[in-house]
Amino acid sequence: MRTNLLKELLHGGSVIRTAAMLLLMGAASVTNAQKPLYLNTKAPLEERVKDALKRMTVHEKIQVLHAQSKFSSAGVPRLGLRQLNMDDGPHGVREELEWNSWKVAKWTNDSVVAFPSLTCLAATWNPVMSALYGNVVSEEFAFRGKDIMLGPGVNIARTPLNGRAFEYMGEDPYLAGRMVVPYIKEAQANGVACCLKHFALNNQEPYRFETDVIVSERALREIYLPAFEHAVKEGGVWTIMGSYNLWLGRHCCQNDSLLNGILKREWGFDGAVVSDWGGVTDTWQAATGGMDIEMGSYTDGKLKESEFTYDDYYLARPFEKLINESKISMEVLDEKVARVLRTMFRTSMNPDKVIGSQCSEAHYEACRQIAEEGIVLLRNRNDILPIDASRYNRILVVGENATRSLTEGGGSSELKTLRDVSPLEALKALYGDKIVHAKGYSSGKPLYGKVDKVSAETQAKLKAEALAKADDADLIIFIGGLNKNRLQDCENGDRESYDLSFGQNALISELAAKQKNIIVVTFGGNPYSTPWLDRIGGLLHCWYLGSESGNALANVLSGKVSPSGKLPVTFAVKQSDYPCFAFGTDGYPGNGKEVYYNEGIYVGYRHFLTKGVKSRFPFGFGLSYTTFKYGKPTIKAAGNAWQVSVDVTNTGKMEGKEVVQLYIGDEKCSVDRPVRELKNFKKVQLNPGETKSVTMTITPQDLCFWDETTHGWKAEAGKFKAYVCASAEDVRGSVTFEYKP
Repeated sequence: MRTNLLKELLHGGSVIRTAAMLLLMGAASVTNAQKPLYLNTKAPLEERVKDALKRMTVHEKIQVLHAQSKFSSAGVPRLGLRQLNMDDGPHGVREELEWNSWKVAKWTNDSVVAFPSLTCLAATWNPVMSALYGNVVSEEFAFRGKDIMLGPGVNIARTPLNGRAFEYMGEDPYLAGRMVVPYIKEAQANGVACCLKHFALNNQEPYRFETDVIVSERALREIYLPAFEHAVKEGGVWTIMGSYNLWLGRHCCQNDSLLNGILKREWGFDGAVVSDWGGVTDTWQAATGGMDIEMGSYTDGKLKESEFTYDDYYLARPFEKLINESKISMEVLDEKVARVLRTMFRTSMNPDKVIGSQCSEAHYEACRQIAEEGIVLLRNRNDILPIDASRYNRILVVGENATRSLTEGGGSSELKTLRDVSPLEALKALYGDKIVHAKGYSSGKPLYGKVDKVSAETQAKLKAEALAKADDADLIIFIGGLNKNRLQDCENGDRESYDLSFGQNALISELAAKQKNIIVVTFGGNPYSTPWLDRIGGLLHCWYLGSESGNALANVLSGKVSPSGKLPVTFAVKQSDYPCFAFGTDGYPGNGKEVYYNEGIYVGYRHFLTKGVKSRFPFGFGLSYTTFKYGKPTIKAAGNAWQVSVDVTNTGKMEGKEVVQLYIGDEKCSVDRPVRELKNFKKVQLNPGETKSVTMTITPQDLCFWDETTHGWKAEAGKFKAYVCASAEDVRGSVTFEYKP
């Protein structure tokens, strides 16, 4: 009876399963020394892996290498090796799905906190916020019984139209690398593996399943791989997800050069590579090309309604057949299984894995803090912000995003939340009866698979209502931008235009013509055109702020919090200013077979600075409600490195945070290089009148470029310049130094 009860408990929720495991452990009353070596949690990890590996049959080894449900891979019950439970992130735990289908399971206890988008996190330029994020989001994954969080993502923002850009960390590999490491470290300290994605070159959604990315070796190494390398070497990430696209003519989920050559051998990655769902297309290539766990989208699994089962996956029965026929060596199989075992011992079988919590007040507080620091103030004419409520009797809030849920939609990152605070709700709580609302436009329902078109008649009616209410308003707050519908910020499709959709540009212009006191607030994961910019007073870009969206925005609008976010992407004046559009469809989105990255290393601000293209708002830009004065920077040698120091003073009347950015330029080089590149930054908090000295280090690696003749990093002797900046275009001082190898 006790055994049957424990079996029932083990099939319950995460908390019940934990209790059951404790009962089993107590019943066994076995010390670590008496257990098999692989179950001895005090033994070295590699010894445990070797011991478990030698006890497994070939079939058991094969079983742990592929899905057994939509979001889990098998364990080995005979040996007490637990399965791996995965779920979509990286902004929160996805709603529970049925075991064998994409239908929601309709649980009543799977509502979570939606944390800000990773673009918002990158916009904080604050590794402390990244560590906080990793800690709280992983606690929710742990509480739900998840071992692997599918995220974060660090693919580079090559195009401003990318439907999944909101899941990534901007256009610069150094910024993305610095910001992803604390997230990974804190999440994995809780016993939840991060599954870094999408490795690699997944920079667009159109043709993502079949496009071969043609990119130079130098651009690959300098732009598209460094953030992943930081995550592996500094973050110690435990799992990595392959991407759908091809590189060198082979899908990245079965690409020997990428997975075995670069990731495992060169970088020393010891974890497991997980396929994107359905990303494996060939047994031989996957088996020999470095894939470790194959996940999929295209089967309903073990049930009778499907003839194609999980055992028919490429790394399942077909792989086992090749092993048994000695066509692929046992060493190849064992290497994969060892990686999966490491992941199990680090997560599902980790006695130190936290129990976690879900929807705690501490999590909402963290959500709000990250959101506040990620909001970027782009325009503040005549100090219209922060809002002085005493000046206005009637405040008109216009725009669908004032009330629309921005945690729904978007594809695999969609979240089911317990509570969300909308901007309109928070503004009403702050300003009471002064607030009047008009929707202004409609984007339709939040759909993933298709576009919900709204009639012209409906749009005209909503616009007319907003314009009529504007006649009596003393202040207009327009809250719009993008959303997570298909062809907006959504998986499996990119935006079709650099303009804001649903007639927003015209609506903003007409509202501004009626009332000069107008503040525009935008949400979204991408830059966009701003043809109305000279007619408005204030502009805030908010990315996606999560469950505390309204409270975070209200705190910034009201001045309770001074904005300190900086752009992790460049806002261009027009779409054609981005380099990927200079080469026709070859450069973007490709022809369905290839896409050519002909701009090479000149992505984002590197292009705008070096090619002399004027941006609307540069990379690293963001205003504050206070002002900062920079002193003259100094530099000194520090062993095999250099230290650049600069005094920064808050010269305004409000506490604020400034991001001091350090860029490096090579004065003379044998290859073409950008004018300057980000190599360090530090966020500093200052009271009014306070001065702090900020010191940042430059290492010889920061001076390197990728040499395509030697296929390695190279720094040439000569003079370099260190630029202390407030943005990529705003140089506050510079110092010259010499490198002698």
